[in-house]
Amino acid sequence: MTPVRVLVASLPDWPVVAAGCSPDVPAAVVTANLVVAVTTAGRADGVKPGLRRREAQGRCPELLLVTADAGRDAREWEPVVTAVESLAPAVEVLAPGALALVTRGPSRYFGGDVALGEKVADVVDRTVGQAACRVGMADGLFAAGLAAQVAGDGRVVVVEPGGSPAWLAPYPVGALGPDHADLADLLVRLGVRTLGDLAALPGPSVLGRFGALGAAAHRLAKGLDERPLAARTPPPDLIVTAELDPPEQRIEAAAFVAKALADELQERLGSVGLTCTKVAIEVETEHGEHLVRHWRHEGALTANALSERARWQLDGWLAARGSGGPTGGLTLLRLTPEEVRPDGGRQLGFWGGLADSDARAARALARVQGVLGPEAVVTAVLGGGRGFAEQIRLVPWGDARNVQPVALGGSPKRRRLGKSGRVAGGSTESPAPWPGRLAKPSPAVVHQRPRPAELRQVGGEPVEVSGRGAISAAPSVISIEGGPWSMVVAWAGPWPLEERWWEGGGRRRARLQVLLEGGDAHLVTRESGCWWVEASYE
Repeated sequence: MTPVRVLVASLPDWPVVAAGCSPDVPAAVVTANLVVAVTTAGRADGVKPGLRRREAQGRCPELLLVTADAGRDAREWEPVVTAVESLAPAVEVLAPGALALVTRGPSRYFGGDVALGEKVADVVDRTVGQAACRVGMADGLFAAGLAAQVAGDGRVVVVEPGGSPAWLAPYPVGALGPDHADLADLLVRLGVRTLGDLAALPGPSVLGRFGALGAAAHRLAKGLDERPLAARTPPPDLIVTAELDPPEQRIEAAAFVAKALADELQERLGSVGLTCTKVAIEVETEHGEHLVRHWRHEGALTANALSERARWQLDGWLAARGSGGPTGGLTLLRLTPEEVRPDGGRQLGFWGGLADSDARAARALARVQGVLGPEAVVTAVLGGGRGFAEQIRLVPWGDARNVQPVALGGSPKRRRLGKSGRVAGGSTESPAPWPGRLAKPSPAVVHQRPRPAELRQVGGEPVEVSGRGAISAAPSVISIEGGPWSMVVAWAGPWPLEERWWEGGGRRRARLQVLLEGGDAHLVTRESGCWWVEASYE
């Protein structure tokens, strides 16, 4: 099957554009402590996606950090998709910040692939308000997407018809994307380093050695689409629809209905062994308006993924009310699976339904426990405690996990369990606050055994903490486990802590946070006249 000619338009750092950050201001969008998008000014200062927050701020101290918001990204992307739809019908949303369309008709209308690519880039840039769009055109979605990635300042990269395999050949196998990251790593270790090397391998051999994932990667390397041979038009009874009476204008209520439709659609697909890769989200309004948007996913659209995309789309439409969006309340919501394929990624149970993976894991852990002993297999349970090392308990597999120490008047005690399994007077999952517990952020590494350290002031004398919790002098250098001395560029504390003072075996300590010259940060504790590194930050 000949691949379809496809155009992909993308904005690589769309999250910072959607957040309203100017390209001239160093800014980055951060999620899970990692940078995911950066402005042009931020890249000029050495910040790039994948860096940790602390490292990014070290490279650019004036960096503006913005929290990631997938709903915001999708909502701001909707006007861009609407603008591109004025040039070509059936625009597909690949993700917030990326869209695709078939070029056959529009290319002839605008005078060729290059003219169409320039037209789409101009429309996107004009809608966004900055020159950021990159366009790729090639045979097949994968090749077009890669062309858009490498477009750079050239804005438009056009791969000649029939030339996708040769154009893809020199690129490394890592270009297959995150879904094939493990396979790409294995291929490199086996000596298959480029897409051309992978495409040259016999297809049956790749399938036999690497399975369905390898066969899909082999097709992509040859410039073919991953899905068309398996995809088919879904039967009409898979379409799910909900009528809204009275008309709904609130995004929360509409998204709740969309979640129920997504669950129903997933159940219907599962009953016939199919999974959805492309879905149409449609709405009708009380004023007779009909809006539809197509969403494509490179994997299988789960119920959560379907409801998430439906919420993004509804949020985008309702936010654009009066400027291209609906002018009235929603009266109908419909999810239509436009492209489905056999679902080979689930293991069904003998009597129907999904296999019980938790039960299999429990049996495996019990077998290991039988070989190594009951104390050799443990699981972590979050509990109370003033020190970070005290907040995690390791419980042997199979033992009760729902009894946690709770702080009462500064003394850790245990409460009686009720019949429901909860702590009487409180939840077992949320222990009461502990006086003296350090605030977040939590450290990345809590040392199982504290590491001895020396902390000295400018004159070389040791830093001490008095009985009243006052520090003798500002720390200047630190040595950990007898290692080299490191400069302390910033510090906070101390925070004194005295536990079980009413007993003879009470414990007194003072904690201090220090930031070293190289960017490392540690939590150090003064106890019994010595300094210890209790935990380290990243």
